[in-house]
Amino acid sequence: MSTRLRIAVIGAGSIGGFVGGTLLAADVADVVLVGRPRLRDELAAHGLTVRDLGRDATVAAARLAVETAIDAPAVAACDAALVCVKSAQTAGVAAELARVLGPDAVIASLQNGVGNAATLRAALAPRQVLAAIVSFNVVSPGHGVFHRTMDGPIVVEAATSPAARALLAALRAAGLHLEERADLGPDQWSKLVVNLNNAVSALSGAPTRQLLLSPGYRRVVAAVVDEALAVLRAAGLPAARFRGLPLRIMPAILRLPTPLVRVVTRAQMKVDPEARSSMWEDLTRGRPTEVDYLNGEIVRLGERTGVAAPLNRRIVELVHAAERAGPGSPGLDAAALWAALHARA
Repeated sequence: MSTRLRIAVIGAGSIGGFVGGTLLAADVADVVLVGRPRLRDELAAHGLTVRDLGRDATVAAARLAVETAIDAPAVAACDAALVCVKSAQTAGVAAELARVLGPDAVIASLQNGVGNAATLRAALAPRQVLAAIVSFNVVSPGHGVFHRTMDGPIVVEAATSPAARALLAALRAAGLHLEERADLGPDQWSKLVVNLNNAVSALSGAPTRQLLLSPGYRRVVAAVVDEALAVLRAAGLPAARFRGLPLRIMPAILRLPTPLVRVVTRAQMKVDPEARSSMWEDLTRGRPTEVDYLNGEIVRLGERTGVAAPLNRRIVELVHAAERAGPGSPGLDAAALWAALHARA
């Protein structure tokens, strides 16, 4: 491995653009961003700006290496890869990386869902693959800007190999907060349950702060989360604490009066007014969502354990209907969304 780490960011969308841009702005590694032609053109015109809860850092276009294909020579020369693509793309990306990366490369999955690291390992062995959880939100409004709108760490599997330690050291040197876990499974399930609100954001078009402060939307999220927790209990799957609180009390907190919810959430996290879910961004841009890997994961787990999950099943149906309808959120208000969830539940 060279003295200066070379890192490929595969899928430089909101999360990948922010993490890759943070590494570049700190100048702690050589970074290759792999994304859509739209990303290449946008960064060529505007450079890349990471906006982090009030702090901006811009990387000039001349310093950026942007590719639209994984088999580019610049990617093949990398020591590590951060996989940030949507879950449905993981198997295809894994197969491409297996043909390109050297046997000593280390790969980290910075993705939603609970199965992506296993998919990567199956294709990339003997290379080391680390599961990771990104507990913050990023929006990409355009013009090369990647705006972190919520605080929180990247939680990653503990690793001892020199290649993995070098990657984690680079992320820390860039100022990213990392937490390591010997067993990431409970954290992955906890994050998945918390992410069930993504579909509520997508179907309503409401920003995260509005979801938190609207009793009607909180009622929807609480019901969906209650159902998911029942499925996890039946499956014997423990969920880690979320930001220090037992996940089982999340529905009760959501059902508190709004002034109390405001106090609790303010103590738990910083949320920018522009914060929205990645699923909302996918719907507004006419892209397939990850609903099958979030709410759909709860539905499948419920089928295996004999516990029905009709609300999450209906969420999946509504999001797929919105995908078929074309770019844009359905814009359902809280009452309409509650009625839609219970129409066939």
